[in-house]
Formats: sequence, C-alpha cells, structure tokens
Amino acid sequence: MTAYDLIAEADADDECRLWVRKLINAKDEIVAFVDSRLDGRGTGEYLGFLKGSFNVSFRVGFGDGKPSALIRFAKPGHTLSAWRDEKVANEVRVIEYLRENTTIPLPRVQCWGSADVSPAQLGSFMIMDFVEGIRLSTLLKEPNDDDQADFILNPAIEEATLDTIYDRLPIICSNSPGLNFPPLEPFPKMCLQAPWAVTGRPLTYNMNELATMTGYPTDQFPTTHFERDSDYFETVARQHLLHLKTQRNLSSNEDDVRRRFFARRQFQRLVPKHCIEDAGPFRLFCDDMQPSNMLVDPATLRITAVLDFEFTNSMPAQFTYGPPWWLLLRGPDMWLDNYSLDEFLARYVPRMEQFLRALERIEAKAAYTGGGGLPQNQRLSARMRDSWKTGRFWFNYAARTSLDVDDIYWAALHDHAMDGNGIDSLDAATRSDMEEMVKLKMEHRKAYNADYGLRFPGEVKSK
Repeated sequence: MTAYDLIAEADADDECRLWVRKLINAKDEIVAFVDSRLDGRGTGEYLGFLKGSFNVSFRVGFGDGKPSALIRFAKPGHTLSAWRDEKVANEVRVIEYLRENTTIPLPRVQCWGSADVSPAQLGSFMIMDFVEGIRLSTLLKEPNDDDQADFILNPAIEEATLDTIYDRLPIICSNSPGLNFPPLEPFPKMCLQAPWAVTGRPLTYNMNELATMTGYPTDQFPTTHFERDSDYFETVARQHLLHLKTQRNLSSNEDDVRRRFFARRQFQRLVPKHCIEDAGPFRLFCDDMQPSNMLVDPATLRITAVLDFEFTNSMPAQFTYGPPWWLLLRGPDMWLDNYSLDEFLARYVPRMEQFLRALERIEAKAAYTGGGGLPQNQRLSARMRDSWKTGRFWFNYAARTSLDVDDIYWAALHDHAMDGNGIDSLDAATRSDMEEMVKLKMEHRKAYNADYGLRFPGEVKSK
C-alpha cells in the first residue's frame, strides 16, 4: 500500500483531535439533545461511546425500559470537513431505502440533521437505535495477544461455524444487487420517500482517502452523475494518474515512479476489456461492507445489524458481481503488502469456494420455491465465479483504491509472460511522458522532505 502523506495525515488528525475535545466537553448537551428529540422526558443518561474510522457515537439510555439510542457524528479531518453533510445525508437515505426494499437487518434512523441544527454545532448527525451484538470480525479473527498483529481470519476456525455464517451472509450480499438504478449516483438530498430517485455524484471511500490523506486536489473530483460504466472507470483511471502526479511523497526513487506510471497507464487501457455492461444496470454497492461493520449474536451466530453505509452509491453492477474481498477480514492489498499473492490465494480460494457453495444453496432453494428462479448463468454465484476466473475481481478492486492500484496491477493484472517488465514496450511518446513524471516526482519528494522537516522538527528523516 502507498504510504499516506504524513503531513496531510497529521493535519487531519490535529483537526479531528480538536473536534473530539469539543465533543467531550459537550457531553451533557448532547445527551439532553437526544433526550429531547426522542421524548426521553429528562431521563437521558450517557452510557458510553463508540469510535470508528470516520465516526464517533454516544450511547444514550432512558428510564422506564425505553431502548437506548446512538447519536453518531462524522469526524472532521478523517472525513473531509466539506463533505460531512453530504456523507451523512447519503447514508441516511441509503438506510431508509434498504429498510424499505430489503430484509437486511439495519438500525432504524430516528432523527438526523445537518451541522446547523446539531448540538454544540458539532456537525451532521444521525440518531439511531442501539443494536446489541459483537462485531462479526471479532468472532472470526485469529486470536492474538499482540495488538499490532494483522487482523485476519482465524485459520483454525471450524468449518461448521463458517458454514453457519456463510449461509446467512449471502442474504445480505444478494439483497442489494437486486436493486437497479439508471445513473451512477447516490440519493438526492430531499428524497426520503418513494418514488426513490438518484441525482447526485458518487462519494466513494477512495475519494475521501485521497482528499484527506494524500493532498489530492478536491476540485478535480466528479461533480455530477455518470451515464455509462465506461465513463465511471475512465474517470477512476484518471484519478489514479492524477494521484500519482499530486501526492508528493508517493515515490522515493525513479524506478518506483516508472513502475507506478506504467501500472496506472495500463489500468486505463484495461477498461474496455473489463467493463462488461457499459449501459448498466447500476446497482447499490457499499465500499465499506465487511465483517467489522456487521453485528452478530455470539450465541446463535445470527446477524443482528449491518452498519456503516456512508460510502454507498449506485455503481457499475460488476462491483456486486465479484466474490467478497473481505472473506479473510483484511483485503488482498494487505496480503500483497505484507505477504504474497500466493499466500493470499492459498487462504482466500478455499473460503471463496465455501462462500459460493452457501450462495448456491440459497439460489437452489429460491429456484425450488419460486418456480425456477434465474437462469444458471445469471445467478449471482455464477457471476462471482466468472469475475474471479476472468480477473475482473482484481480490476474492480484496483478501481476502488488509488493507493493500492500499483501492487494489484503488478501482482494480478500484468501479463508477465507476454509483456515482461512492460516498460520496454512503451512507445516514444509514452516513455517521454513517463520520464517527465519521474522528474516531477523527484522534485516533489525533495520539497516534501523539506516540509516534513519543518512540520516534524527533530525527526531524522521523512517516511
């Protein structure tokens, strides 16, 4: 994985840290706010907090057996401050839509609002039901006393336990892929009731990471919707290239710049090969759906809630056709960074097959009870197998992460037998562009190192 711009990361952390102090100081005001919004009649009581990558939540309890609630705020710095209202509004609309149209277990949003009506002006918020359960990732992870150890699937977990969970997970994975939309966009600001429509730009996990942690120019992100899959993937390819150009500490040596330049140019050239349904449909896809955002009853293994739909958009359907990237808890980028492709495949493929068998059991049951169901080649399990067989799984994953596209390309998308190191095959014009990029990135690195020394005096060298 490409390292963050540590100056940008420190600035984001500083912004968040100041806000957290304000949040803590406003605890009583927040509790009173939730109490008034939920008619707690003065019985509201602070029960603790929950912290995630992008949000902080306070749990508030009430008297007379009234269920407790969470008020959740988007963290500035870790979410681009200018996007906090957009992020929260998008997530609320997605949750309401999914509650109306699927059987996915979701917390009920009781109240939400923008920064101007929030307690202590803390920013956009939502108040939702508190749901009991432990994170599914906690149940599945490899036991380890080392807090710094990689967070991965327990290789000794019982097959029966995974079968029980996998028999339930496809219900979640296959619900939203059935929801088709015309253009690629999240839900419009005022659309809270049927008929549902989509009118805005996508807001993805990758966009937020680029904006907060790399110095990517935010005025270069899309501002409107996409009409075709190829338009989306071409935009992503340009984002990857602009990220290479703008993150100052992206590379520390010339060969690394060449390696990244070639990978990102080649990714762009792979768009026609891997873009399979250019005219749609577009389907709801959550960038951050994974076991750490699912709650489970540890006694029954029943999934009690799916959380965190903030980076959810109507996306090219092929994103939903790939096998889940999170079956080992951490994605392939971590395995490529710390281990190897072979080690990832040795662990991932058996779990993928087990998951697909569970999905096939569900599809067979639906076909039996529903009068035939979909043709075999249109079933989600068949589409997932095709995505894996053709390498589209890797293309889709590379499209979702500018910080990992280089490693993914060289490990899984580059044809080493046919193209060798690839760089030798470049035409003169492309090679000239590459060398210009090398020169620029070396200048960037020199300037970054100087700024790093000013930002972090006393440290021996930049990272």
